[in-house]
Amino acid sequence: MPKASTKAKEAIIFAVGRRKTAVASIFLKKEKGKFLVNGKPINEYFHVEKDQAKWVKPFFVAGLSNPELTYSATIKVAGSGATGQGEAVTLAISKALVQDLPELRSPLRKQGLLTRDSRMVERKKPHLRKARKAPQYSKR
Repeated sequence: MPKASTKAKEAIIFAVGRRKTAVASIFLKKEKGKFLVNGKPINEYFHVEKDQAKWVKPFFVAGLSNPELTYSATIKVAGSGATGQGEAVTLAISKALVQDLPELRSPLRKQGLLTRDSRMVERKKPHLRKARKAPQYSKR
């Protein structure tokens, strides 16, 4: 019979964030390491400066100026575009931080980082060109 491992399992925090059709799953470990999104470093995956500023915001609210010194994460994200994915990752990181440090719930909530943005693309209706754009009306 194999012996049970006496080594304590490292705490891995799992959280999911969504925005539009993007879904981000994060596995956050409390150890010095890298943040990988779909196998790429996070700053390489989100190369637009605006998207890079979004994912670090939860850490700044938590008082961590360099999150890679405290945490490492593996993030899988799919669906939507770059901005939707960036916001989904931000929500997932915020949820994971609250699981690790429950006292962060209030400051993150005040910054709006724990609120799921429920806006979705409106569907196209029949007899219209887009969701609301109608063909030009001619009286005669």
